[in-house]
Parts: sequence; C-alpha cells; structure tokens
Amino acid sequence: MAKNKRIIAIIPARYKSTRFEGKPLANILGKPMIYHVYKNVEKCDVLDDIIVATDDRRIFDVVEDFGGKAVMTSAQHPTGTDRIAEAAVALESDIIVNVQGDEPLINPDMISQVVQPLLDDNAINVANLIAKVSDIGDYVDVSVVKTAVDKNEFILYLTRSPIPYPKTRQEYVIYKQIGLYSFRREFLFEFVKMKQTSLELVEGIEFLRILENGHKVKAVITEYAAISVDTLSDLMEVEKILKERKS
Repeated sequence: MAKNKRIIAIIPARYKSTRFEGKPLANILGKPMIYHVYKNVEKCDVLDDIIVATDDRRIFDVVEDFGGKAVMTSAQHPTGTDRIAEAAVALESDIIVNVQGDEPLINPDMISQVVQPLLDDNAINVANLIAKVSDIGDYVDVSVVKTAVDKNEFILYLTRSPIPYPKTRQEYVIYKQIGLYSFRREFLFEFVKMKQTSLELVEGIEFLRILENGHKVKAVITEYAAISVDTLSDLMEVEKILKERKS
C-alpha cells in the first residue's frame, strides 16, 4: 500500500459504560481487553502510531504498563469521536482511524481497508467499514446498526431498524456497520463541531450527523468478522475463540 500520509489509530476507551462498566479492563485469558485490541492494531503496517484515549487513570496506567501509548481526555465527551478529536489535537497526522476499544479480535487488515479510500481519492473525507449480515438475528437486533449504500458504495442511511424492508423477493445484500472509521484530520475536527442532529439523536447513531449535514461517507465492505464486547456473554465468546486459536 503506497502512502505519503501520516496515519494514526486512536482507540477511545472509557471506564464507565451503562452495559459493562470497566469493559476495557475486562480479563481475557489473563490480559485486559484493551491489551488485545492494542496488540492487534499494532500488526497493521499502514499505521504510524497508536494511541489510547481514555478518561480513566486505571486504563491509562494499564496501557502504559504493557508498553502502549495513552493520553488522558475529558470525562464529559458525548461520543467516542469527540474523545479521539481531543486526543488528535496534539498529534501530527493526516488520517485518523477510530478503532473501537471493545474489538479484541479486530483484524489489522480491516484498518488498512478503511484507510485505503482516503489514500486513493482526495475527495473522500471519511470512510466507514461495513460487512454483510449473515445472521438473521443481526437484522432485527437494535444494537446492530444496519446500513444502506448506493451503487457507488456511499452510505445512504444508517439505522437500528431492519432495512431494507423485504416487501418483494428481490435479492438484496443487507449490511451492518462494524464501528471502524477513518477521517481526514480536518474533517474530523469539522465533524465534532457540528451540532448533534435530530436523526442522530433519535437513532443514537452519530454518523447520521454527517449525512444530515450533506456530507458523503464512503462505505468500505469487508469480509472479516468482528465481535464487539458489549456483554459478559460476548466476553465469553471472545475467550472461546482465542482459546481455539491457541490450541
């Protein structure tokens, strides 16, 4: 992958979570979850640096202890994107990748995939990684953000509702948002200055703010599977997969 841009991955990691408090420090095979995320991100050769942006000294200390880089950020940020924007202010960068702190199985190639459109086309300011929905449960699960894309693979809409509605038997691929994003530095700062919008607030999906303000979001389709750890059962599933890989 040819590049002449400085690319930094920022992993937002907050301690307080309504569904799983202390999630970044959850034990997975003897290591905190943030360790597994960080070490997988480290394997991506397109990155120039990796930073964990946190609001909690315990997470900061754990990252520093295993040799990673971390910065302290405000505890008042409404979204992870606001947190990475605060961290990015002090960093020299051209492209910033938002990597979720609850993706301990993230494949480093997914990061390369979501960055590539910004390297290929200067007109693209932001990209969002998506994947095909293979489990019907994901189609109706409100925690899974479904994505409609146009014929040029730009995002038309994001929603927690099942879309598209299968009124006919027309074949159609259903996509879901993975939660891995790349931004041009300038656009990241522009984005967080935008006021939260009505669709964003009602759906609870921050990328709708970009669409509601008339900007395009490139959809990047990946074949890789990902598991976000939102519950203890998710954590057990990740542990099972990692044990199988080690055996």
